[in-house]
Amino acid sequence: MTAGVISGEGVRLALVPAGVASRTLAAAIDVAIQAVASLVLLLVDAAVAGSADTAALAAVAVVESVLVIAGYPIVLEWSTRGRTVGKLCLGLRVVRDDGGPIGFRHALVRGLASLVLEKPGLLFPFGTVAGLVTLAVSPREKRIGDLMAGTVVLDERAAPQPLAVPYAWVPYPLQPWALALDLTRLDDGLALRLRQFVSRAHAMSSPARMTLGDDLLRRVLAVTSPPPPPGAPTAELLGTVLAERRRRATPSTAGRPAARPAPAGPAGPPPAPGGPFALPQ
Repeated sequence: MTAGVISGEGVRLALVPAGVASRTLAAAIDVAIQAVASLVLLLVDAAVAGSADTAALAAVAVVESVLVIAGYPIVLEWSTRGRTVGKLCLGLRVVRDDGGPIGFRHALVRGLASLVLEKPGLLFPFGTVAGLVTLAVSPREKRIGDLMAGTVVLDERAAPQPLAVPYAWVPYPLQPWALALDLTRLDDGLALRLRQFVSRAHAMSSPARMTLGDDLLRRVLAVTSPPPPPGAPTAELLGTVLAERRRRATPSTAGRPAARPAPAGPAGPPPAPGGPFALPQ
């Protein structure tokens, strides 16, 4: 099954959710690594503790096991933007529902849900069965942790090419404003609405594009600062916010603006009517 998601640049991507088999094999690899790590820690504890209190040694071993089981996926998925060793081997990656990279909150929710609800433990076998059921019946093959965190696991090796949808860029006159933007209050929900609007604007009627674009711009400007330059078209402002947010979320482009090349001079080509998405003003 192919899942349409909107990337940070406003590009609709046809991506394939990871299947049960590939996710199970990736999980098996991760479990094997966690088991080896736990065994190594246990041997180190036994060698260091010597003839110390066995109860204290057991308590330390339990704490270390929990840290390995819960901390391994949380730290790796957060630091590698959605991958563990098992997922890397199988070509899988965890992303947000909107296709963007996950943050610490997403990794934390997934890791804790897996530890408490899905892996053999307090709720076994009910939690494990529930996780398998949700994975099997979900349209995007989500487990409980994915449903709680708002994430989906994609099979990158099976992903087709991006579909033709307008690309977000920062017009040259708006580059200084883009670099000064404070986007800390622009949450994932509003960003998702912005990306969805950008991807669908070309199929909307002119009145709908104008109404929805103006309403979305008011919402975006209410949670960002400083205010934009006066007279800038709605389409260019929305595209600037979208492209700049994506740039800051991508380490490889963090040092340069997501900009379209500046025109050569007064005789250079004029910008496309209506801005980067050709939205009527």
